[in-house]
Amino acid sequence: MIYLNGKFMPIEEACVPVLDRGFIFGDGVYEVIPAYSRKLFRLESHLHRLQHSLDSIRLTNPYNNSQWHDLLEKIVVGNDNEDQYIYLHVTRGVAKRDHAFPPNSTPTVFIMSNPLLAPSQDLLTNGCSAITAIDNRWIRCDIKSISLLPNVLLRQMAIDANASETILIRDGFLTEGSASSIFIVRDNVLLAPPKSHLMLPGITYDVVLELATANHIPYRIREIHEEELQSADEIMLTSSTREIMAVTRLNDNPVGTGRPGKLCQRLQQLYHHYKTTTMRGDTPLS
Repeated sequence: MIYLNGKFMPIEEACVPVLDRGFIFGDGVYEVIPAYSRKLFRLESHLHRLQHSLDSIRLTNPYNNSQWHDLLEKIVVGNDNEDQYIYLHVTRGVAKRDHAFPPNSTPTVFIMSNPLLAPSQDLLTNGCSAITAIDNRWIRCDIKSISLLPNVLLRQMAIDANASETILIRDGFLTEGSASSIFIVRDNVLLAPPKSHLMLPGITYDVVLELATANHIPYRIREIHEEELQSADEIMLTSSTREIMAVTRLNDNPVGTGRPGKLCQRLQQLYHHYKTTTMRGDTPLS
């Protein structure tokens, strides 16, 4: 079951006019929200990020937070899986093709659910591989825009190289992955690139730093040079759908020992405990 413009329906029945500005211009934004045991995870944070994206493209939010919550809950209940990831997007609606904002269009709102699968045991045991590439995206990466062609091409570079992710470098410094946030570990200190307009403010990124703070894990938020990435003791990627994953090979070279590092494994355990207790209504970070 999906939601489209005020109606719940099977996805096979959903249709969007070809003059929708999301289709014509990629003029819209989106969010991805995990639900564990049918409970939406960090919903307020996701809705806050959605509001930031909408404000940044000057599109009025069609719903308040309470209305979003009700709609998203109905999607979770209306689909089969206990663990789901909910995709929603909002476009500027249907209008005659013109670059300028249409004066009276109604936003298009689409919500769907997909199964949320836990990382495989192989990935947890062995980690994943990644490559690096120049970050050639636009400079408003803090907007979760549906215009994702650069990310698509960068992610495909990883697939072509039999890797899981492309880690992006801009002007010699780490920004993020094509579809993830990136952390590194050097000398037992967790390092995170600072939030800016050059990267998406990741919800899981925030959780990792909250877990580090609560559990006395030393960390620093600062710019990370490409050379530091290449020689890191550990690298990990984070996202709402992949949670926390060790990168054990970079550009076909081993990262550290070539196995998931101790700090990544600890953060994975802390994250699992946190999301489990969150679903029970308790949210300890340690």
